[in-house]
Amino acid sequence: MRRRLVISYLLLMVLVLIALETPLAATLATRETDRVRADRLADATRFASLAGPALRGGTPGPLDNELRSYDDLYGIGAAVVDRERRTVAASENWRPAGGTRAALDTALSGQQSSGPESVWPWVDRPIVVAVPINDGGEVLGAVVTATPTDDVRRAVTLWWLLLAGTGLLAVLACVLTAFGLAGWVLRPVTELDAVTHEIAEGDRGARVQHRLGPPELRRLAASFNHMADVVSDVMDRQRAFVAHASHQLRNPLTALRLRVEELGPSLTDPDGRAEHRLALEETDRLALVLDALLTLARAERRENQRVTVDAAAVAASRVAAWEPLARHRSVTLRLTAGDSPAYARTVPTAIDQALDALIDNAVKFSGAGGEVTVAVRHHEGGTALEVRDTGPGMTESQLGQATERFWRAPEVQNVDGAGLGLTIVAVLVDASDGRLTMRRGEPRGLVAGLWFPAPTDPPDAPAGEGVPALADPASR
Repeated sequence: MRRRLVISYLLLMVLVLIALETPLAATLATRETDRVRADRLADATRFASLAGPALRGGTPGPLDNELRSYDDLYGIGAAVVDRERRTVAASENWRPAGGTRAALDTALSGQQSSGPESVWPWVDRPIVVAVPINDGGEVLGAVVTATPTDDVRRAVTLWWLLLAGTGLLAVLACVLTAFGLAGWVLRPVTELDAVTHEIAEGDRGARVQHRLGPPELRRLAASFNHMADVVSDVMDRQRAFVAHASHQLRNPLTALRLRVEELGPSLTDPDGRAEHRLALEETDRLALVLDALLTLARAERRENQRVTVDAAAVAASRVAAWEPLARHRSVTLRLTAGDSPAYARTVPTAIDQALDALIDNAVKFSGAGGEVTVAVRHHEGGTALEVRDTGPGMTESQLGQATERFWRAPEVQNVDGAGLGLTIVAVLVDASDGRLTMRRGEPRGLVAGLWFPAPTDPPDAPAGEGVPALADPASR
């Protein structure tokens, strides 16, 4: 946009210069031509006064010497002709030039003639001046001169070069001024664009300076800051409400579960015991939902500060933590990683919580005899982690809905979970500028991939090992 503004300012300046300098250039050329033409008319008039007696007496007299001296001194050819266009006297270098005939016709009719009106640098036609020789009102002949235009064209060219140089300096000044003006006008827009990206990346405290640029853009910056404040406040209130509500509901839910549990010994009817068991399962499920909501609220409130962690070490710690549960469910859990560290730049605990959610889902849905593989490798200038299971997997439509809050596949509605695990993973990965991908495994199962950018300056020693997760993620 700055380039377009500068081009528009420059185009306007060039048009103004053309409109001003074109008439001025033509005026300068005409002025130089008029100056030379006036001198030649004066000289020709003097020769005409000397030529009258020569034409009446039929002898050139001193006219030949005058014309010869004039030619030697100024290099201008001149001639005197009678009414029959016969040359009576002429300088040594006299040569008829283009326009001489027309000039003589005008002079023999009793009028002075001079041309052209203006001398242009690219036209080398001489200036032809013809003056009639009168005697008592009778035209006896004419004096004609042909002046070379080299000096005139040189003077006009110098004037035009001066105008062009002045115009070029004006254009350069206009360019510098245009860049400064465009920068002043666009500085609020540029800063607005940068702050918008910062807010989109998670820095909700970024604001635009509203004291820069023209008044209209200052008002826009102030309105943007007010909007950002309102949106940030609404988001903080919403997330705080979710966190507070989840936290405040834990105590009454715990008390409710204790009361329901105490009713168990007093129930003797088999149907009543079954309903009692279902009530306990529902309270456990509700507690799991509250824990997941609290974890999600904390994840969304986390600022986008970055830490460098060794993804291979974190993956090894999480596999070791989930190994007892996998062994209890007869699921083989293994880690595939190289010996060298795999550093990644993420928000705090992003890899921990993401692996917890993905491994939990993989172990839960693989079933007895299943296999879960966690792989860590370098990929595309960053670090990639992959959790592969041998469970039932998902359809293409289900993969597109998997990260929605509280979404669960129809066939797993009775499996423990709140439907927020993958949502938490997506939030943490997005806050880390990473990627979450999911695809069907071959021949069955699900492959969940994580990618995080690598740090610009990797540490010399592994970092981030043993960082605890915010909370145990809930299942999808």
